[in-house]
Amino acid sequence: MSATVYPPCPILMVDDEPAWLRSMAIMLERLGGIGNIESCSDSREVMTRLASREYSLVLLDNIMPHRSGMELLPEIVENYPSLPVIMLTGINQVDTAVACIKSGAFDYFVKTSEDERLVAGVQRALRMQEIAYENRKLRDGLIRGTLEHPDAFRDIVTENPRMRSLLHYAEAIAGSSQPVLITGESGVGKELVAKAIHQVGRPKGPWVAVNIAGLDDTIFADTLFGHARGAFTDADHARPGLIDQARGGTLFLDEIGSLNLDSQAKLLRVLQDGEYYPLGSDRPKRMLARVVVATNEELAELQQQGKFRKDLFFRLRTHHLHIPPLRERNGDLRVLTDHFLAEAAAEFGKVKPTPPRELDTLLRSYDFPGNVRELRSMVYDAVAMHRGRKLSMDAFKRAMGIGFDGPAVESDDPENGHDPIRFGGQLPTLRAAAEALVEEAMRRADGNQGIAASMLGISRPALNKRLKKMHEGED
Repeated sequence: MSATVYPPCPILMVDDEPAWLRSMAIMLERLGGIGNIESCSDSREVMTRLASREYSLVLLDNIMPHRSGMELLPEIVENYPSLPVIMLTGINQVDTAVACIKSGAFDYFVKTSEDERLVAGVQRALRMQEIAYENRKLRDGLIRGTLEHPDAFRDIVTENPRMRSLLHYAEAIAGSSQPVLITGESGVGKELVAKAIHQVGRPKGPWVAVNIAGLDDTIFADTLFGHARGAFTDADHARPGLIDQARGGTLFLDEIGSLNLDSQAKLLRVLQDGEYYPLGSDRPKRMLARVVVATNEELAELQQQGKFRKDLFFRLRTHHLHIPPLRERNGDLRVLTDHFLAEAAAEFGKVKPTPPRELDTLLRSYDFPGNVRELRSMVYDAVAMHRGRKLSMDAFKRAMGIGFDGPAVESDDPENGHDPIRFGGQLPTLRAAAEALVEEAMRRADGNQGIAASMLGISRPALNKRLKKMHEGED
């Protein structure tokens, strides 16, 4: 299947007037970006064609020689109930329209005077087909329990049920032409998911990625839409924008939450109309790229603050994937660490080191504000310094800020994901506070005294002595 063809399965247009079929095909391409069309001028061939391949939609003229549209409609609906049929006629007759809808037509249009409404009806029918297809794919994937295109997701390592469901959803929507919004904290792997969607949905098309943080309105427009020759000073020749470069593929816009309001309006317009104008040009171009956007900001909050357009927000979140942070899927720590150990060892030309048993407990005690990207950096640093057979935990402790210059000082800023120590109306004694701190360290270290001591910034014998005193109830 070509990545540049939309819809993936063709539309079958049936009319006994070849001239109208040609003009209709041109109109659908120009106004709707719909280029995968088959024409049929003999109504006797319709059922044979439908039996030979899968179609997205049938545009069926009502009045034709041999077999009329009203005669074909019930037969199509009976044999292909999930295939939408739009009836067309040259005369506006209410009785005929009612009869068509009662017979199972998806919609009914007068073909001589309703071009824009007709294109909108075709797009609406195609969108409903996409939704039905996505639901089937998602259901089948969840029932099967495996991905249909595992190679596209090979860089996303997870055993977390929530993440597995998210990947099934990503695979199900990959063939859609609608925008995709991917949210999540920095470092969770938003671009990896976007690339996987591209590999499944448009593998033969180009992948074009751009970080739009900090782009002002003029640079944003020039970057996305390009410019014509002479559009501004030093524009000696025309330059295609990223939308044109991503034709037939995927355009990935990172940090969409930082886009200013003027640029948001431009992006909304091209998503709604499917057309854009290069700077300095009065000739529109058709957008034939799938748009995927990502952000680590809360767009709903930005919307309430008046910093993000509500209409753009709802347009982008047609398909929405929220990737959970690493701290909410601790079960992935072991498989991710093993994956990065193998990856780093191959890059450094070393034998894959064996991690100590305590490493998993140490990693589980840390919140990973930098998520998967931070874990990867830790592992690469540890492998780079690795000399023996067993991996040292020193690089991990240093990255976490424990066991070297004392324990890491956590901010009391709730945005950093840490809770400060809070006191009630009465302060605890030093002994009670120390015992509570020791107990919390032992809980986080899963009972491992060495890791707990590193967290507290004391030696293991000192912690052991304190634990004995706590157990014996001594001062």
